[in-house]
Amino acid sequence: MSERATAAQVRIEPWAEKNLGLLSLMNAPEMMEHLGGPETEEQLRERHQLYLEIGSRGTGQMFTITLLPEQETVGSVGYWESVWQEETVYEIGWSVLPQFQGRGIATLAVAAAIDRAREERKHKRLHAFPSIDNPASNAICRKLDFSFVTECDFEYPPGSIMRCNNWCLELS
Repeated sequence: MSERATAAQVRIEPWAEKNLGLLSLMNAPEMMEHLGGPETEEQLRERHQLYLEIGSRGTGQMFTITLLPEQETVGSVGYWESVWQEETVYEIGWSVLPQFQGRGIATLAVAAAIDRAREERKHKRLHAFPSIDNPASNAICRKLDFSFVTECDFEYPPGSIMRCNNWCLELS
């Protein structure tokens, strides 16, 4: 394992047109194992367009994760509006390329995205729904002081039900 990243080495930047290639890299079977498997090229283009539009619609923000000083794009993180139990909340998700995992990069990027969501002062709560079979993502929730709510069934991708842990973080 490489040495752990520091907050000064991890930057998040709003999703841009040039980031479609990153989605293709993150579409590898090992990256999509807990998310229903790889997507088609058409699905990737649709996801890319959605990521571009989230910020302009004021319904959240998607980011790339950049590792400094190399300026290497290593993953994504973002939050978006979602309705959970009749309340509009932010939902958050993240993904880091395999060769950069295990260095604390995702934790730092998720913390930065949480800060951005808090700055908006739009929603009271932020939820994360990692698969119960994804120990790394569940560990990030614990490290960042999310409260465990319950196991739940969650539809992702559309048409597919997965068993998740529901984690909640108070933003206000």
